[in-house]
Amino acid sequence: MVNAEASRRRESLKALIFDIERFAVHDGPGIRTLIFFKGCPLRCLWCCNPESQAGIIEILYSKQKCILCGKCKIVCPADAIEFSPSMGYTINREKCLVGCSLCAQSCPSTAKEVCGRYVTIEEVMNEIKRDSVFYREGGGVTLSGGEPLIQVAFAKKLLSMCKNIGIHTAIETSGHIPWENFDAILPYTDLFYYDLKIMDRKMHKKYTGVSNEIILENLRELSKRSTKIIVRIPLIPTINDSSENFRAIGAFIAPLKASIQEIQVLPYHSLGAPKYEKLGRKYELENIQPPDLESLERCSSILRQYGIKTRIGGQ
Repeated sequence: MVNAEASRRRESLKALIFDIERFAVHDGPGIRTLIFFKGCPLRCLWCCNPESQAGIIEILYSKQKCILCGKCKIVCPADAIEFSPSMGYTINREKCLVGCSLCAQSCPSTAKEVCGRYVTIEEVMNEIKRDSVFYREGGGVTLSGGEPLIQVAFAKKLLSMCKNIGIHTAIETSGHIPWENFDAILPYTDLFYYDLKIMDRKMHKKYTGVSNEIILENLRELSKRSTKIIVRIPLIPTINDSSENFRAIGAFIAPLKASIQEIQVLPYHSLGAPKYEKLGRKYELENIQPPDLESLERCSSILRQYGIKTRIGGQ
């Protein structure tokens, strides 16, 4: 009876995700299974996965695929499908019934696609176990997003189940969550990838939508509890690539460096820009180019002056 009740509770625990990527090699040691959780407290203007931000099921629309059949407009119960010769059958997202997905189901050309699905622990673990042969060579599971620690009950259970069968675990986090969410998963997490962007509070809020006080305080606290932290800094020209910003990051990290394995300076790219159009949103950084090697080296060298192991790029 006890086992049946435990099984029922586990089965009822679900998370909203938007993808499971297998054979990932840039998000932790070895070959990884990468779980993308949906929902994030930040709205970084350079985000390459804007579909990860809203904690709801969404419809992506690609006008290039639209064959103008009009089936989506016929089936939409909210009259949220609008037509124009230049854009085809677009979605009025203020009218759209979130989660309905009838337009995507009726679309013969996949111009409209559902982004986001609810999964159980068992469903995700079955996907993970399919890759278990690769974990023996030093791979594992990484929770990403969005912000995986928003859905902390699911994340905790999933991580603990992975640890129980000897699978290496990692989390990619923005840090903008209550500390108790970190505390809940600490015993089951082998490696943290922790994002830092901008040290100035006002600038941080301008470009990410939130201030950075919680992020910095959580990193201080996490550094007291874990020695397996990799800090990642996306380098975005004209936004956070000033020497002043990197000196401030270096000064902040220096007292914590015993717990931080390294800093990775990641060059900005605009590969996610087409996704904004699919969401009916404007990509705000369309005129910004990726940083050159000189800028990457300059910012990295500033951090090294504080005695912090730093390199350009990820895994």
